[in-house]
Amino acid sequence: MAQHISSIADFKMEVNQSFVDKGVELEPKFIETKSEPIQLVELEKDRDNNWMLSKHSSFELKQTESLGKGEAVCFDFGNHQVGYVSFKIKPIGSPPDAPAHLRIKFGETLCEIGEDSKDYEGWLSSSWIQEEFMHIDVLPAVINMPRRYAFRYMEIKVLDTSPKYQLIFEEIRCRTVSSADMSNVAPLSSNVDEDLIKMDRVALKTLHDCMQSVFEDGPKRDRRLWIGDLRLQASANYFTFKNYDLVKRCLYLFAGLTQNEGRVGACLFIEPHMLVDDTALLDYSLFFISCLHDYYEATRDRAILEELWPVAYKQAVLSLRELDEAGVVKDREGFWAFIDWHKDLNKQGAVQGVLIYTLKQASKMAEELGCLEEVQLLDTYIKQASKGTLQKLWDEEQGFFISGKDRQISWATQVWMVLADVLEQQENEALLDRLFEKNPKINMVTPYMNHHLVEALILNGRKEKALEIMKSYWGEMIKDGADCFWELYNPEDKKESPYGSNIINSYCHAWSCTPTYFIRKYFI
Repeated sequence: MAQHISSIADFKMEVNQSFVDKGVELEPKFIETKSEPIQLVELEKDRDNNWMLSKHSSFELKQTESLGKGEAVCFDFGNHQVGYVSFKIKPIGSPPDAPAHLRIKFGETLCEIGEDSKDYEGWLSSSWIQEEFMHIDVLPAVINMPRRYAFRYMEIKVLDTSPKYQLIFEEIRCRTVSSADMSNVAPLSSNVDEDLIKMDRVALKTLHDCMQSVFEDGPKRDRRLWIGDLRLQASANYFTFKNYDLVKRCLYLFAGLTQNEGRVGACLFIEPHMLVDDTALLDYSLFFISCLHDYYEATRDRAILEELWPVAYKQAVLSLRELDEAGVVKDREGFWAFIDWHKDLNKQGAVQGVLIYTLKQASKMAEELGCLEEVQLLDTYIKQASKGTLQKLWDEEQGFFISGKDRQISWATQVWMVLADVLEQQENEALLDRLFEKNPKINMVTPYMNHHLVEALILNGRKEKALEIMKSYWGEMIKDGADCFWELYNPEDKKESPYGSNIINSYCHAWSCTPTYFIRKYFI
């Protein structure tokens, strides 16, 4: 299922230092809290070979029993944590005559604790697995682990001591960090459906834990500012935390650190210093337009609109190179756009929808700014692209949009064409109904793509169906134990991973947070 990311061969970062400086000035302060484990747990596999809790006990004594060579203890913190872990370790028995050798594992889910990392064969680096080995030479000791972890479960295994002593662990704590203030979020009223209250709570926790110095895609992995995630996080943020400065910071950083010819990159690194990655994704570059458009709609901050409009317009102009003579995006091999993680998805049709969708947002911003020449150019290409779409990608006989030389019919293509309003409203509604009736086999596998389906349903008179999807998708994730929403969830294959192993998946992932956006915007 792996789709290795393409890079720009002659990559060169272009820097607008003024924009970068403005982004740096908006760096947020972290809100810190302290948390402790609530119970000790033991794991076993169920009949379907999934990891489950077999035993748990209260952790009221605040310290473990003594552990010797080969023994382990697993702490459950009760819900997802992002932060820095510390604990005390003391020997019991004879004076320690050899170092203590420990293995410490952190897991957002039980599978990360239960599986042996030695068996990992995925294509993402195993260094993302949260597993540490340490020697403690002097005992007793206070251990302050320097890395930031994202986890609910923490297992300590004593790999070796000496036969003369054992170990006790106590004062296990996590200093959690986030730039989001949960007290700023208005509670839902008590008359809201209980399922939606639970969904909103998990979505808020997901967004909260991904709001660090920027909107991270995932606090475990990749810990980067990805623009596809930012677009959805920002939408949820406008209805919850209302941290407008964090969105503004991310916009300035993307605008200030661009790829060749001023193209907005797919993601940014923040540490040890800020730079744009060489990953090039057409849909993600276009989504800078959406991010700026949505920020302006939420804040009416005209100053930033005027300042960053040239960057947004540049993305529109660069994208026009991808069109053929009919105004349709050229089909390409490889990972040239994201859209979704489905391994067999042809992306031409969906990207065509993204193009039209974002060009319309660009035209709206140009009109707001009185940029009449830009409005005229954009509207010309919107008409050409829409006409070309109907001529080349609409299959009248089947009643679906197609994609690629094999005329693939996928959910993603239909959803993005609906969002782009290539058809009239009544035809959009009929297309969505037909989509569920025919159920094309190229389905969706991420909360990211499911978000766009729900949005399309809501905007086209299908709110009840949208609610049904939310409950059957994000609601099922909760039933499967999610205390934050996951990067990928396939109800038909709950171990699915685009990376070769589900232990490397992110189980608190930014693009999954949007149920709180839907609930607060459309359902209360």
